[in-house]
Amino acid sequence: MRKERNILTALVCNVLLAYFVLAVCRLLFVVVNYDIYAEGLRSAQLWLMAKGALRFDTSAVCYLNIPYVVALLLPLHFKEGAAMQTIARWLFVVCNAVGVIANLCDIVYVPFGGRRTTWSLFSEFSNEGNIGKVVAVELVAHWYLVLAAVIIIWLLWRLYTPARKGYNRVVYYVSHTVLLAAVAPLIIFGIRGGVGRTVRPISLNDANEYIASPAQAAIVLNTPFSMIRTIGKNPFNEMNFFDEKELNNIFNPIHEYAADTASQRKNVVVFIVESFGKEYIGAFNPHRSEPSLTPFLDSLIAVSHTYARSYGNGRKSIDGMPSVLSGIPMFVEPFFVTPASLNRVSGIAGELATEGYHTVFFHGAPNGSMGFQAFAKATGFKEYYGQDEYDAAYPGNDDFDGSWAIWDEPFFKFYARTLNTLPQPFVASMFSASSHHPFAIPAQYADVYKEGKLPIHKCIQYTDNALRGFFESVRGEEWFRNTLFVITADHSNQCLDQYYNTSAGIFELPIIFYDPSGEGPFAPGVDSVRIAQQIDIMPTVLDFLGYTRPFLAYGKSLLDVAPEDSYAVNWLSGQYQYFKDDYLLIFDGEKSTALMNIREDKMLQNNLLGRAAGEQQTIMERSLKAIIQDYMARMLGDRLVPSNDKE
Repeated sequence: MRKERNILTALVCNVLLAYFVLAVCRLLFVVVNYDIYAEGLRSAQLWLMAKGALRFDTSAVCYLNIPYVVALLLPLHFKEGAAMQTIARWLFVVCNAVGVIANLCDIVYVPFGGRRTTWSLFSEFSNEGNIGKVVAVELVAHWYLVLAAVIIIWLLWRLYTPARKGYNRVVYYVSHTVLLAAVAPLIIFGIRGGVGRTVRPISLNDANEYIASPAQAAIVLNTPFSMIRTIGKNPFNEMNFFDEKELNNIFNPIHEYAADTASQRKNVVVFIVESFGKEYIGAFNPHRSEPSLTPFLDSLIAVSHTYARSYGNGRKSIDGMPSVLSGIPMFVEPFFVTPASLNRVSGIAGELATEGYHTVFFHGAPNGSMGFQAFAKATGFKEYYGQDEYDAAYPGNDDFDGSWAIWDEPFFKFYARTLNTLPQPFVASMFSASSHHPFAIPAQYADVYKEGKLPIHKCIQYTDNALRGFFESVRGEEWFRNTLFVITADHSNQCLDQYYNTSAGIFELPIIFYDPSGEGPFAPGVDSVRIAQQIDIMPTVLDFLGYTRPFLAYGKSLLDVAPEDSYAVNWLSGQYQYFKDDYLLIFDGEKSTALMNIREDKMLQNNLLGRAAGEQQTIMERSLKAIIQDYMARMLGDRLVPSNDKE
């Protein structure tokens, strides 16, 4: 045990120790994930990032150590003694250990989520009955971080400085009262992030003040702060950029197509393929010399209609369903875990159900996992096929992957067999699972799909072959040629190419329309002029089918939008990203922070804000503000279906 010090010295030493362990956690975060952030760090102002990190760490230190400070400084002489000293020490170690563990967990989680963990994590995984097993697997896989946690927590205990007990009662009460009176406002100022009336409480969004790209926000922030500051917070706030009339003139998400084309009764099959970012797909990276990880998908793309510039609208699996199937992007927090998830909401299934379509959704995880079943039901899918239905169809099977879901290959076969039994027309969607952390494949394929440069590579190959099996099994069915197939991903994942780690590249996803007839608007070819995004899928499909009822979607029909009016929008680390023409605008909710020409500056090194393209900036800001204002108003006002607008 370290030597006892006077109470002020002990307090200062222990606070500095708390800062030190947070700094160590951040260093580990950067070192372990250096490949992701390397390019950005080379051009970053490191001193500015360090300044921001200190500000957020100060807030975290203040939050985490309130119990310790109260136990140490509360002026009650009868609480002093060996027992209270022990309690104070335990409070210090335990509270800061929680912060350490949270930070180290995010070393693993941030590369997949793209941001520091917030309190919504507990809602996201509230329905996962196997989360304990997943965590156990990760503890083994990242044993070095477990060891780091043990060492850091041991240092918290070993380097803790105990306070010397005062015996003079008058001195005791005076010193403790004065110290508590002095420390309390310092804690408040630290939590708020500054001093003065003009200083508003620091938020996650303030990280953008210290970085060159939203992707770097995770370095500046820390996980305890991110989680504490989002407890019980409604992510949606009313915006007032425009009055109602002007807003509707700029942007309106209500679509109603004229009956100028014959209604088609084609089936619709939508694949949301876990983690299939563009980096893994050979057809989108023809410059590479190594063999493609996706030979089947490459062959399908050759006879499909695709987009050279296509983006996702979220960074997590639970962002994929609302974006693809309901045209709702992720802003601030995943839609599933916000109060707005209880709003009336429609989707491609609900709309087509009004036209007599049979609607089914498939996901091989335990029923209820990730909230998929609830969302599917809320948006109009009448039937749901999950692990329960699979196990009922194949009792005694051994097809569960041990972590999340039924392996893709057998579940895709189940998907195909079930589609063969459905009455036409139908709309069916499948959310795959195997190309997911912890990146395992069935044992029988261990010698078929070897470890690649990244752990996910073998899973990509496995799922690509599962897709091949699905199409081979249904190609001869009567319904096949009367079906539009749509293939996209929920989000990207581990990347080697530095471009795919930029704040633009991490959102690059395939959007593939395959019409077996090879004719019409989805004839084979690559559209290199329009920007496509996940939230365009629903309006595009409904437009293709000749659907004429009004519906809500934040995207546009890719069959109807002019190239100069196409766009993509997403949210990353506290900032909105808006893609239009050749530019990417980054907006923090109040003001623009960056404007880049993404054709000429793929690595996003040259911020044109205030220096060039002023007219372009004005146009993009106006459009983005309208989207944000409309989105917030509809989320807060339960106006996610057109009929609620009228009400």
